[in-house]
Amino acid sequence: MHSLILLLTGLCLVALTSACAPAEEPMPEDPVERARALHAKVPLIDGHNDLPWQIRRKANRDVWSIDIAESQPDLHTDIPRLREGMLGAQFWSVYVPASMQGKEAVRATMEEIDIVYQMAARYPDTFQLAATADEVEAAFAAGRIASMLGIEGGHSIDSSLGALRMFHRLGVGYMTLTHSRNVPWADSATDTVAVDGLTEFGKEVVREMNRLGMLVDLSHVSPATMRDALDVSEAPVIFSHSSSLAMCNHVRNVPDDVLERLVDNNGVVMVTFVPAYISEETRLHGVKRNEERERLAAMPGSTDESVAEGMATWNEANPTPPATLAQVADHIDHIRQVAGIDYIGIGGDYDGISTVPVGLEDVSTYPMLTAELIRRGYSDEDVLKILGRNVLRVMREAEAVAARLQQARHASGARIEVLDGETTIEE
Repeated sequence: MHSLILLLTGLCLVALTSACAPAEEPMPEDPVERARALHAKVPLIDGHNDLPWQIRRKANRDVWSIDIAESQPDLHTDIPRLREGMLGAQFWSVYVPASMQGKEAVRATMEEIDIVYQMAARYPDTFQLAATADEVEAAFAAGRIASMLGIEGGHSIDSSLGALRMFHRLGVGYMTLTHSRNVPWADSATDTVAVDGLTEFGKEVVREMNRLGMLVDLSHVSPATMRDALDVSEAPVIFSHSSSLAMCNHVRNVPDDVLERLVDNNGVVMVTFVPAYISEETRLHGVKRNEERERLAAMPGSTDESVAEGMATWNEANPTPPATLAQVADHIDHIRQVAGIDYIGIGGDYDGISTVPVGLEDVSTYPMLTAELIRRGYSDEDVLKILGRNVLRVMREAEAVAARLQQARHASGARIEVLDGETTIEE
């Protein structure tokens, strides 16, 4: 009898507690308001923003000479618009151009990392450095934008696993294996085929990134490099800023067979906003523009000035057709159809592009894309996955793989000259 009384008392207390608990606010019906409510629940994680490079280019690396707490109309990114766009976490690209090689690229990448550290120091109420999924969620809970680092191109490590490891110690969370040009151990999507994917050293780079817990980023790489990396990687991969090849036939986009392989790999494609990667009409216009430039340059007696004048006339007569927010959503639809809702994220590439889709003009506009997905019938859970839960899952899985591998093997001592011989990339 005593036990029965205790049980009944406990059940009554549970009932009273549930009755007294405040009811959760109903979600708004309006798509934009619903989008903002969903952004408040989970950190929107953007895979790629080039603000550090813009600070390097416009202010000679002096973070303190541009106040992004104020409106910066020449940029896509400033703090007021980040807050309006309800960004929760950002992989800041510590990009250096592929024209930089060797020690120059390593040094410049370190300077780019320094810019992000200085941003966090100057605006501590806005940015909080983060390297793990738990740290991202902690920053978001504190009302700050979790700030992570992504190297954009394997040229930044100068074919050195020691440099890779030191960048990881500085907080680098991913490395894009190539940028616009090949590296000695991997082919780029926008260069001629040199090694047909990954060399033996390239595969060792992927293995060491797995051991460190650094995400393997396959944006910018050739399809052969994508497939080789998926063959080797024990952890989920990411595409930090890419879209669907089937929807727009740009070499920077992801083929359907690779999208299908993400299901087994458990990786994520962070859909980008680059107009030429989103709109086939925009892409074809760019092809015609390049053909016209080549025609003008091949004319007898042509000069840089004559080519520039001719292109100005051509551009005026042939305005670039814009990409749109709806087309970005079309790419998300396609990736959901081919791979599934669990393999999609967002990678805007703001401040790394000169033009943007209509409706996604700057970092303030993320909720407008979310609202479009809601209008298309995406459930709240679907949206939360795209905003951040998919990327948080990828980060946690990569962290778990790293913990396992660090128990099984030590840091790799591999060197490119041993594994690949005298492989070089022609200048």
